[in-house]
Amino acid sequence: MMNDDIAEILITEEQLQRRVRELAAEISIAYAGKEPLLVAVLKGGVVFMADLMRHLTIHHAIDFMATSSYGAATESSGVVRILKDLEEPIEGLDVLVVEDIIDSGNTLDYLRRLLLARNPASLRIVALLSKPSRRRVNVPIDWIGFEIPDRFVVGYGLDFAERYRNLPFIAVLKPEAYARGPAV
Repeated sequence: MMNDDIAEILITEEQLQRRVRELAAEISIAYAGKEPLLVAVLKGGVVFMADLMRHLTIHHAIDFMATSSYGAATESSGVVRILKDLEEPIEGLDVLVVEDIIDSGNTLDYLRRLLLARNPASLRIVALLSKPSRRRVNVPIDWIGFEIPDRFVVGYGLDFAERYRNLPFIAVLKPEAYARGPAV
């Protein structure tokens, strides 16, 4: 069973949902009178964005980008690859990047520079989770859901080797779950 692999729950489902509602309220106020484009960073950011957008009280559009810097590892390789780009140009738009977790900051820094080069009217960032102790690149983050310790976490969209994304909470895996490695 999947839950047998959990060593510890860091953030409960209730805590997540309460904080997502709070973030949506703050973002709705910040974008009053505007219609931002929410850009989820796949795959992990999709669960967060789905819940966040249901609580927004403003009109908005959505799009997706996919990057890769982890593969089946528990630490970023530091090399960022764009696997899926935006569908439409963002020039002149108010863009809100919706990120699941900011670890070293390398991926988000790369994405931020890439998107800013496309001349949006504004570019802001909301991250569900932040690990400040791992930061190598300081990236301006407008909204943070939770700061967490330097532990590899899964659940609520975050995975290890494509597993555990569907957990409704943020958790740390038992060491033996890593030892089994990725699914075949």
